[in-house]
Amino acid sequence: MTVRPLARQRRHTFYFLQTIRGFSPVFLDTDVDMTRVQQVREAARDGGRRYSAVACVILAAARALAAHPQANAAILGTLRPRIVAYDHVDVKVALDKTLDGERVVLSALLKGADAAGLDEIQEQLEHYRQGDADAMPEFAPVRRLQRLPVPVGSRAFRRVVRPLSGRHQVMGTLAVSSLGHRPVDGFHSVGGTTITLGLGQIAERPVVRDGRVVSAPVMRLNLAFDHRVVDGAEAADLLSDIRTGLEDFRHPSAQDTDGRAAALEDAV
Repeated sequence: MTVRPLARQRRHTFYFLQTIRGFSPVFLDTDVDMTRVQQVREAARDGGRRYSAVACVILAAARALAAHPQANAAILGTLRPRIVAYDHVDVKVALDKTLDGERVVLSALLKGADAAGLDEIQEQLEHYRQGDADAMPEFAPVRRLQRLPVPVGSRAFRRVVRPLSGRHQVMGTLAVSSLGHRPVDGFHSVGGTTITLGLGQIAERPVVRDGRVVSAPVMRLNLAFDHRVVDGAEAADLLSDIRTGLEDFRHPSAQDTDGRAAALEDAV
């Protein structure tokens, strides 16, 4: 048996898990037909542009969450609990990175994702995925935190993430984590936000269309919500809206073109 101290590079995860102990998570899941998403991705690939499934999910989820302001919120306090609803959707994305030789989870923050286009979301994801965690300025606070003694680092972490007014600037208002690059169908996690999405792999599965069983690319979409902030009906509506946004997915530029065409037809 070997006993070793917690790796310094993983202290931020330890502090985070300590902080979210007060959460009251409830878990929902659904299967999403990703045919339309895959069609958009394939068409873009033919044109020399790459969109990840995660980028497409972020686009659909951020816009759906913006329509559910009760869920785009956070809570603080026990004796006098207070809830703040945020004006924009800031998405925290979990990343598998290497930091000082240790494999760790780091988070990228995509601010104002509800107003961002697919290209902008993809560019931000690529920036974080391709960047060197040992040198990127975005991860400098994490590197500084890891150099502190554990008791000091734990207090410093809580001091930063606890205030509701600035929590979204560190934790986001929506957390997204994907294990779809591995043969994982589904998983549930709590990302420190009222709503957390877990993405599984996209795999060919039987679905029923017009009374016939056909094969389609399907993804398991898991949603965890903090029951202190919202109830199950609201969370179920949100999950349904995200699913609809993905199953009816089109590149926003195509949606804009269709909208202009419809407006011209109405004018005529």
